[in-house]
Amino acid sequence: MRFDIVTLFPALFEGYLGEGLLNKAIKNELVDIHRHDLRDFAPDSVHRPVDDKPFGGGPGMLIQVEPTVKCVEAVQAMSPMPARKILLTPGGKRFDQRMAEEFATDQRLILLCGRYEGFDQRVTDIWQPEEISIGDFVLNGGEVAAMVIIEAVIRLIPGVLGDQQSNIDDSFSQGNRLLEFPQYTRPREFRGHTVPDVLTGGDHGAIAKWRAEQSRLRTQARRSDLLVESENDIKNPNA
Repeated sequence: MRFDIVTLFPALFEGYLGEGLLNKAIKNELVDIHRHDLRDFAPDSVHRPVDDKPFGGGPGMLIQVEPTVKCVEAVQAMSPMPARKILLTPGGKRFDQRMAEEFATDQRLILLCGRYEGFDQRVTDIWQPEEISIGDFVLNGGEVAAMVIIEAVIRLIPGVLGDQQSNIDDSFSQGNRLLEFPQYTRPREFRGHTVPDVLTGGDHGAIAKWRAEQSRLRTQARRSDLLVESENDIKNPNA
């Protein structure tokens, strides 16, 4: 799968791309990630400005339409693969696990990382990207949001995780709308806190039952809204 990141700060991704499962996926050619500096497409090649004051006044600066459109045109032409364009913005549709699963079926994503007060509206009017938000808060730019999306999507690509069953058991996944159950490892006792006996008894049926119960209890306590979604999925499996 190919990711193209349009950003004013491509160096922000240096450490991120060089570590962990993502780095292994890149080396194993399961994932291909390219960064594109928006300033390379500025009309003024000397000072390379890509932002300006908004018409009508107001605080902050906007990323201009011309360099953005030219950049996306150039990026699209770099590969014949069909590209899904995503613009990261606080005003976009909320990103979730279902969306990650959908993105993971695409061959290519172009991620547009905003800065300042965002992009000139004509970027959206011309390219019609999907506007996506990772939550109801404001970041300094879309780079961190792009990393979140990449992180959520690549682990769904076959071969990236050591055990693909992990995707099925994850919280919010298609196979499980509830929060994940508590998990433990050695030592069995630490400062008076012990591992539940059921997990060390070897009865896999009892373990599965305990985990399902704990998952439901945790979801009820922390995210009761997910219980409603899970029940709706059972009643309307094709919805």
